[in-house]
Amino acid sequence: MARAKRGCVIVRRQGETPWQGRGRGLAPRPSHQPRVRGFPGRPLRVLFVGGTRFVGPHAVREVAAAGRDVTVFHRGEHEPDLPAGVRHVHGDVANFEAHVDELRALEPDVVVDMIAFTGADVARVRAFESRAVVVSSGDVYRAFGRLHRTEPGDPDPVPLTEDSPLRAKVIDPAYDKTAVEEEARELGATILRFPAVHGPGDSQHRLYEYVKRMDDGRPAILLDEASARWRWVRGYCEDVGHAVALATIDERAAGHTYNVAEPVAYAEAEWVRLIAGVVGWEGELVALPSSKLPEPLRSDAYDLRQDFVVDSTRIRDELGYAEVVPQREALRRTIEWERANPPEKTRIDYAAEDAVLAQR
Repeated sequence: MARAKRGCVIVRRQGETPWQGRGRGLAPRPSHQPRVRGFPGRPLRVLFVGGTRFVGPHAVREVAAAGRDVTVFHRGEHEPDLPAGVRHVHGDVANFEAHVDELRALEPDVVVDMIAFTGADVARVRAFESRAVVVSSGDVYRAFGRLHRTEPGDPDPVPLTEDSPLRAKVIDPAYDKTAVEEEARELGATILRFPAVHGPGDSQHRLYEYVKRMDDGRPAILLDEASARWRWVRGYCEDVGHAVALATIDERAAGHTYNVAEPVAYAEAEWVRLIAGVVGWEGELVALPSSKLPEPLRSDAYDLRQDFVVDSTRIRDELGYAEVVPQREALRRTIEWERANPPEKTRIDYAAEDAVLAQR
């Protein structure tokens, strides 16, 4: 039976199981073999599940600019500036089954799930015959468990590659990227392990407290001495979105797992100095033991012997990935956004910090 065309009534294939909750999730299409290529004479059809916040819009814009037919399924709460040709389907992922027939009728060649947080969420891409791209995180590595002391042991060697050991313990059942990856690998999906991402739209405001202290003319910024030398993997939102676009468009990515990360993992003190260089702050960085710092600045809850340095050689070699925004410009844009969009709460306590600085 021919697949239903857009705007037509959907007729299920004979013997096809209706979309329903069962087993690991919602029922898939009968065939799970990825269809890598689009049909001749038409552009590749791409469905994004999520993709209207932070990293997603950058990926959507790039895929659309490359001439692909793009649809974004989202709640409609955020309507970023996307190309006019991008199709929007509004709905809640919690009720995805109500929209699956409509989305299947679009006949996507690639389905990109930006918001899979548990293994059950992979049912969304499992519902299609398409090649799948699933966003994961570098926090799947056992090194993350070492860092958070949930999996004690000697630090894992760095840099971490795609073949480094993964976590065995779930830290938060509502956010379990290791389970996401387990399900995605069964489908032959492309898996992208994101770094700590900064940039306009960062809900975690990773740069804000440093920028605020600098803008307020603080003479010194306190750091935990273990944190000051600890190295961490980072990425700018537009660069990370570029990685998503490459994995979506390039069929060679099928079935592969990729780390996405900047080529240098800076120690925290080095990172603060880079921010200071853009802001124009020339104050002092003061590194002290945790025991001498105000509680919000202490890092002794973590095992910072475990650096979190990630190797992104594979995606660079196989897909030609490279950052598209110079580092200083990425920081400038992030700083500008942080200033214009301060968080409701911060951990900043200048009185407590002054008391520590006075006792040096």
